[in-house]
Amino acid sequence: MQKNNYPKLHNATWPGVVGKGPDSQPPISLDTMLELTVNAEVDGVKFDGIDIGLFDPHFDIDSSDDGIKKIAERMASLDLNVGSVVAPIWPPTGGSAMGSREDRNRFVEQVRKAANFAQKLREYGVRPDGVIRIDSATDPATWSKDPVANTKLIAQTFREACDIAADYGEDLAAEGEVCWGGMQSWKAMVDTLAEVDRPNIGFQADMAHTLLYLLGVNKPEDRILAADFDWSDRAALEEALQTLTNALRPWTIDFHVAQNDGTVHGTGSHDKTGRHCLANDPNGKLNIAHDAGYWLRNEDGNLTKAFRHICWDGCMFDNSVMTEQSTWNNILAAMIKVRDQHGWYEAE
Repeated sequence: MQKNNYPKLHNATWPGVVGKGPDSQPPISLDTMLELTVNAEVDGVKFDGIDIGLFDPHFDIDSSDDGIKKIAERMASLDLNVGSVVAPIWPPTGGSAMGSREDRNRFVEQVRKAANFAQKLREYGVRPDGVIRIDSATDPATWSKDPVANTKLIAQTFREACDIAADYGEDLAAEGEVCWGGMQSWKAMVDTLAEVDRPNIGFQADMAHTLLYLLGVNKPEDRILAADFDWSDRAALEEALQTLTNALRPWTIDFHVAQNDGTVHGTGSHDKTGRHCLANDPNGKLNIAHDAGYWLRNEDGNLTKAFRHICWDGCMFDNSVMTEQSTWNNILAAMIKVRDQHGWYEAE
């Protein structure tokens, strides 16, 4: 019997799409992403589910109820639950959260569609938990022209989106990435979330992205680690991670396990953000299993149990790497270690 069976372990479909396209590598099909997920296994343990991005070519956010039901049936046939979903809030289908009224209306409408899709998956029995992931859909340079006013505008858009999501019983999680204005530093992220002032808004922490919060990428005044930080100083890194997570953990409602080598990376149309490294990358700066505990446990070391599944986010890997089954076995092994150290058991 497994030591712990919570949080559930999820893979993600969107790494087959994000950073791909005409000016990069071709997207990896949903069929392939699901096959790699289902076939991953470590000592008899498999992925429990999948988190999904509601955008082409994997999913049609405008699917009918029957179309969503077929997706649910397919996931059930693969013995996969669906967890969190990504709302495609970016232009041209969406719009900047601090843009024109038309831009912001498109943003909110995409959240509404995502909430409907997510609620249907819940009704069809394959989505026991999860959130809707959003960001500001704008760049730090534009935001920085008037940080106070632009943060208020982003918060207003997020409030409208929260109110719509609440109608569907859904929570929104803003993912902290250094490429999103008003979310590009830990302090900016806290300010934005506090300004929203809605009970169904939270933070989606990704270990690769939040590592760059320590370095002040795109907002140097908020850096925690010195510019010439020596990555071999593990004690200083742990102290910095404690500072970061103490500020953001109370907001955290969704969590991505990941690795980062301390650099930014972007491919295709995706702006440079925290580089996702493989779980066993020798250049990775994180002790994945240990450092996940800063997010999964409170300041006293007790489990928060703030979310019932965790996800691996591996965007912008080379297709040759992503289509190797061993890649996903190694990732699953890293996630199992996280659960072994910071999970819990529930009779099912």
